[in-house]
Amino acid sequence: MTAARLRALHVPGDPLLLPNVWDAASARLVEAAGFPVVATGSAAVAESLGHPDHQGAPPGEMFAAAARIARAVSVPVTVDVESGYDLPAGELAERLAEAGAVGCNIEDTDHGAGGLADTSEQADRVAALRDAAPELVINARVDVFLRAADQRAVLDEGIERARAYLAAGADCVYPILIRETDVLTGFVDAVRPAPVNAIYLPAGPDLQTLGALGVARISLGPGLWRHIQQLLEKSLRRLASGVAPY
Repeated sequence: MTAARLRALHVPGDPLLLPNVWDAASARLVEAAGFPVVATGSAAVAESLGHPDHQGAPPGEMFAAAARIARAVSVPVTVDVESGYDLPAGELAERLAEAGAVGCNIEDTDHGAGGLADTSEQADRVAALRDAAPELVINARVDVFLRAADQRAVLDEGIERARAYLAAGADCVYPILIRETDVLTGFVDAVRPAPVNAIYLPAGPDLQTLGALGVARISLGPGLWRHIQQLLEKSLRRLASGVAPY
């Protein structure tokens, strides 16, 4: 499936819903449920492989998992590549293409330094990836809201980062973990008509509200993975106590 199909599904107000997967089996379930796109989640993939999130997994293992996922489905696949694993843009684009991905998330956290990347340097990375992969659907994650005690206080910085990444060639921007409706509204309004990716949080706006706010894409992040792990943990505790697990 083509990147054009994935790109066309980013419609503000009628968002593309992405239940992020971690392996071929979960990807097949997403496709069978009727979702038009499969998206990986780095935390779920890394942890399913026995590694921590935040680039704790060897890139080769992450791309091999992405390739298994892409082979298992017939819909477009977009891959969470975290901060790009310190790969040059050309190599990152090549690895994504080899895995069968037509889109990717790339975040502006510098895991080596333990903070946010410089805005202009991250914009240069986005531009280099765009040059290396003209058709790739790039979802540029904006991480300034992740650790902010007051998300309203960093809204202007988040908007500045988003505009820089869009100008560099990103197709969509992803202000991850915005919890407050008014902050998300301000962000969406400031970057219109560019597509915005929001994450669904149980304590945040519901799916219908996110659509009404004008977002074009909704991710679940590690949500499904965490939910499945909790169910499994509960079943194992029951089994350990001598009770049937299900």
